[in-house]
Amino acid sequence: MTRPVLTPLYTPSRRTIDQSLMKQYMNWLFVKKGLYFRDYDDLWDWSVTDLEDFWESIWQFFDVQSHTPYNQIVFSPSDADMIGTEWFSGATLNYAEHIFRHANTQRPALMFASEQRKLTTVSWETLEKQVAAVASWLREQGITVGDRVVSVLPNCPEAVVAFLAATSVGAVWSSCSPDFGTTSVVDRFKQIEPKLLIVADGYTYNGKPIDKTEAMNDLRKSLPTLERVVWVPYLQPDSKPTWGRANTVVSWADVLDTPAPDGLTFEAVPFSHPIWVLYSSGTTGKPKAITHSVGGCLLEHLKVLALHQDVRVGERYFWYSTTGWMMWNFAIGSMLVGATLVLYDGAAGYPSLDVLWSLAEEAKIAHFGGGAAFYTACMRAGIRPAATYRLPHLRSIGSTGSPLPPEGFRWIYEGVKADVWLISFSGGTDVCSGFVGGNPLLPVYEGEIQCRLLGCKVEAFDENARPVRGELGEMVILEPMPSMPIYFWNDNGPAGNEVYRKSYFADYPGVWRHGDYIRITERNGIIIHGRSDATLNRDGVRIGTSEIYSAVESLPEIADSLIVGLEQPGGGYHMPLFVVLRDGYALTDELTTRIKQSLRSQFSPRHVPDAVYAIDEIPYTISGKKLETPIKKILSGVDPSLVTSKDTLRNPAALDQFTNFVIQR
Repeated sequence: MTRPVLTPLYTPSRRTIDQSLMKQYMNWLFVKKGLYFRDYDDLWDWSVTDLEDFWESIWQFFDVQSHTPYNQIVFSPSDADMIGTEWFSGATLNYAEHIFRHANTQRPALMFASEQRKLTTVSWETLEKQVAAVASWLREQGITVGDRVVSVLPNCPEAVVAFLAATSVGAVWSSCSPDFGTTSVVDRFKQIEPKLLIVADGYTYNGKPIDKTEAMNDLRKSLPTLERVVWVPYLQPDSKPTWGRANTVVSWADVLDTPAPDGLTFEAVPFSHPIWVLYSSGTTGKPKAITHSVGGCLLEHLKVLALHQDVRVGERYFWYSTTGWMMWNFAIGSMLVGATLVLYDGAAGYPSLDVLWSLAEEAKIAHFGGGAAFYTACMRAGIRPAATYRLPHLRSIGSTGSPLPPEGFRWIYEGVKADVWLISFSGGTDVCSGFVGGNPLLPVYEGEIQCRLLGCKVEAFDENARPVRGELGEMVILEPMPSMPIYFWNDNGPAGNEVYRKSYFADYPGVWRHGDYIRITERNGIIIHGRSDATLNRDGVRIGTSEIYSAVESLPEIADSLIVGLEQPGGGYHMPLFVVLRDGYALTDELTTRIKQSLRSQFSPRHVPDAVYAIDEIPYTISGKKLETPIKKILSGVDPSLVTSKDTLRNPAALDQFTNFVIQR
């Protein structure tokens, strides 16, 4: 197995380290608490062994404002179960209130661009006025603490305003992006019985206008608990719905005209009050309605964005996302630490793969984030932003969604900026944050995530549930975190929390199994080798799929790939590889041989597929993950309709290719 080179691609300067918020936090711990840590490893050890003191220090360092004091930091009803852990009981607070602590006239609150609109700014004064108006309107409609407000909006300022207004009144937020199919949205929203729906008339993607008027009408009729619909004319400024009674469908402009004589006020809610409902991908059944707490997300976002991403007051923060991905919620968290949030709505490749790099220059983005698939697409297309754009403000580049291969790490430093800090970040919808990610105190090594995050007791378990170093293992979390779900909506069952427990705790009682296959290096960095439920297991040796993708997709003929392992009768194992070829190439015997030789030489004979097939495209979820496990099930003979919902896919037609394959069994 190949290992990352030991020479770092990036090493922070002494000045960078000393000025970092992580270093300031360590200094604060020494001065205020008398705690001295030699290095980050010592700090991490303390953060995962003394949970009470660590999380209280985060509260105090960031001066979290509570309307009522907490009387206990953490309480676990059972030492053998993380579910039900209570944090900061007694405290009441508001997430939006902490964002508006940074309101000022010296810098914008938001910046926004799209395929159709040039970069514009939204001042803090405008944002506060609009949020106050929407919040006032919500109160007039009887929206109160705990009511659900849902939206189907593009990644635009209206979505941020709507969220901040909803959370300011104590409502529970949930959103899907307009590219979701209607059935997929209904499967999500119907679970939580919303009172209010906010929708756009459509959006643009790849330069094409996509009207959603009738789809939103279908959605409205499928949600019986709705009392009001707010109409946002995003695609056509003068559009109006042709359905609904006048008293149930209200225009966004009318909502913004609502008087707010008391200005923007905030409802104080308990620490464990739900802030939003996010959803699992739904590729293996109905999406799970994952519910997070106000206080848990507040503390977690302050910790990660300030300490682990070093986002500072006044900097511009951008993460390419839609409103249907948890990174949208996470990116809003940058406003908690005083950043200006930069939004973009549209395709990352339209009119070319340069569009987001052009935005980085124009908006003077300091922290630029996107999916690993975007960076590898830029790399394979020969894009070199360093040669085209001036990026003096760019301090960090974030990558998530799937493992960034080693060659992607190299491309960032060779093609984008030689002294940029690359933050490979991994976590999920499960915690609306990460478990492993960046660290301003540490170097960046090729193919390796810098560290386990503070307060995240991450280990790699072998087959006997023992922590291992330098070996592949199941990623597990051994201690609770405030941002873990408070529950799955309506997950009652006879004993309660049945789906929640089955999702994370079925394999190791009392230990969170996340589903990633990782290796913790001798430097305490992390290499993710793919999803453990798609892990290949040949001759008793587990193989991460990311290794195979890295090798195969480095060949000039290959644009994309997918591999699965199929258990055979009698204990056999069949491992087919599917490849998407670049234009002008065919899957010849010579190319097949070269693919196998590359895998054999870079890794081992066990990595060599039993067969190689050419297909038109790899199926992906809307959030950019390859459908490894569903494809494995389809190839094993399971009806495709039972393994995934096509509404959850970016390219649902790609599934049809696999029903034609008869894999020898």
